[in-house]
Amino acid sequence: MKPFFSIIIPYHNSSSTIGRLLVSLERSKRAPALEVIVVDDGSTNPFQQESRKAGKRKVFFFTLHASRFTLRVIRLPRNMGPAVARNRGVKVARGKFVVFLDSDVELFPDTLHNLAAIYRDDPDVVAVTGVWVKEQRSHEFFPNYKALRDWSYWINERDKSGYYFLFSTRIASIKKSVFLRLGGFDETYPAPLVEDIELTYRIARRYAIIFAPNVRVHHEFESFWPIAKKYFLRAYYWTR
Repeated sequence: MKPFFSIIIPYHNSSSTIGRLLVSLERSKRAPALEVIVVDDGSTNPFQQESRKAGKRKVFFFTLHASRFTLRVIRLPRNMGPAVARNRGVKVARGKFVVFLDSDVELFPDTLHNLAAIYRDDPDVVAVTGVWVKEQRSHEFFPNYKALRDWSYWINERDKSGYYFLFSTRIASIKKSVFLRLGGFDETYPAPLVEDIELTYRIARRYAIIFAPNVRVHHEFESFWPIAKKYFLRAYYWTR
């Protein structure tokens, strides 16, 4: 059966988080036919679907226990960045719609069902972005503040008349044919910083990006300094 969704996940030494994501995909309820494509972006801790003898090499293993989706692994020869990784994944995707997920999120059981319903209810929908919830496992102040601040903006404060929304790769989906027509992510960005923002502008010039608050993921935020560094680098790459 041809999948309805192709889930694209860039992986770079993400062994501490990707297991939770894959388990959450397995636990999806009433989801359409799926394929999951993990693109290993030159990891020193490479992704392996099945365990095998690794010798002295450090390898992360994940065994697929259920048959809710097919899992494919693509390996890049070196670390080329998430823009390249996602584009490579889309090139081999078989689904009509692609769903981009970062390797450090977890889906809710109804996330994919709700996303599929949006496309099925309105054939003119081209792109959808979801939201990350405010709850955090951490008891530190800053991760909880950042999660609550983001959630409050998306749910309460954003301009309701805004004609587009950020196509955030934490949870975003687009019709595959449109993504390819737009040229995909800009591969000149070497790190996970502004490639989704740049693509947002290109999508919004021609299409609406639907914001769906019931298309939810959980994301654990980092402490202050790692996030501050990311924002500094994001500003640098965006303005150069």
